Amino acid sequence: MLFNTPIFFLFFIVFLLFYGFVFLQKTPRLYLILVASLVFYGAWNYKFIPLLVGSAVGDYFLALAIGAAQTQRAKKLFLTLSIIMNLGILAMFKYADFAITSVADFLQFLGYQSSLPTLSWVLPVGISFYTFQSLSYTIDVYRGDMQPRKGLVAFTAALSFFPQLVAGPILRARQILPQFHKLPVPTWINVKHGFLLITAGLLKKTIADLLAVPAAAAFDTSGSVSLLEAWTGVLAFAGQIYGDFSGYSDMAIGLALLLGFQIPLNFRLPYFASSPVDFWRRWHISLSSWLRDYLYISLGGKYSRYRNIMITMLLGGLWHGAAWTFVMWGAFHGLIITTTHYLSSINIFQTFIKSKSWWVKVIKWGVTFYLVLLGWVLFRATNMDSALQLLHDMHALTASVPVAGVAAGLILILTMVALALMHLMDYFIITKSEKIENKPWLFWSLLILGQTICLMIGEPSSEFIYFQF
Repeated sequence: MLFNTPIFFLFFIVFLLFYGFVFLQKTPRLYLILVASLVFYGAWNYKFIPLLVGSAVGDYFLALAIGAAQTQRAKKLFLTLSIIMNLGILAMFKYADFAITSVADFLQFLGYQSSLPTLSWVLPVGISFYTFQSLSYTIDVYRGDMQPRKGLVAFTAALSFFPQLVAGPILRARQILPQFHKLPVPTWINVKHGFLLITAGLLKKTIADLLAVPAAAAFDTSGSVSLLEAWTGVLAFAGQIYGDFSGYSDMAIGLALLLGFQIPLNFRLPYFASSPVDFWRRWHISLSSWLRDYLYISLGGKYSRYRNIMITMLLGGLWHGAAWTFVMWGAFHGLIITTTHYLSSINIFQTFIKSKSWWVKVIKWGVTFYLVLLGWVLFRATNMDSALQLLHDMHALTASVPVAGVAAGLILILTMVALALMHLMDYFIITKSEKIENKPWLFWSLLILGQTICLMIGEPSSEFIYFQF
């Protein structure tokens, strides 16, 4: 059930009617949210509902056990059980076949003929998101950052909350659980901002679907492409994944606001980052902060900063998908982040890094954006051979421009305009949304215009990229 489809619109309208006019007490509303969320999740595959509920029930009682434990050893035991349960489920469904095929390929490389059977299990949608979200609860309780909360229905409803269930943002228990124990009442300010975010998200998703065409032309070809097509395709994918994923996040935050729930921002103009470190402060903020707080810090070691960064980014890449291209993408980002930290410690670079000159800012932005684009090649390519071929095509200055050079140039310009437009929308929402919402003529004009564009050129059947993760 996709946000950008009529069936979801009908589902949400019916839910709002029951939530706002039938179930007016806290407990019935909690059950309504839980049932609606399970129906929403079951629309993809109802067979995985027990997996979602089982994760919630397991971590709920393990958190209570951690809170009641009298010794540190007992607390650690219950936390270990939570980690094994969550990561074990994730490993079986997402990484088992990848591990098996990798072993088989390695044995074949050594000269041994092997045919290892794979599980071929269907990947439950959203499992990477709700697993991390549930795991953060038991870790927070173990660390003493929050007390275990009683109320299994509230916890399960929070974990399965349908606006952000299948593709985030990844919520911390301390961010969302208190809201489910109070069930906030939406205000008109919430509703207006929610509608603005939903419209912006739909627009970005529409633009992302248009950019998928030139991206596929570069990435899905069997041979090489021209220099112009290569850059157009990579820029198009950069816009596609940003519009698709940040668009989903906007809609998730907006839908939650219509119910009164506050979900934190997940993207903050990432392609305007001035360094790789800054990029990860702006891109998929809920994941990058989760990896920092629950993985990087846990690795410890005062003098192991670079090692910990590499481990964190390698596992962050693997979180996105069971393929060596994702591992290499994570390794690449780990490399450029550690390089950034190393250069910032050298005196000769410190003056440059701290400079406020406009041309220095442009250079830092240009280098960062170029490195991010190189990373997207690894992320999008179907295998390493295709990635290396496209990286070569991007830098083959002697490559010939196709006969249809004017058309290709126009597509490149439109791609860059689309990228700029999405960031411009985000800029105004982040910095000017209050002024927009306080001017009814402007607010409603933008909503009507945005929704009309989506209805005219949108593709309601188009899935979101991050559903596969």
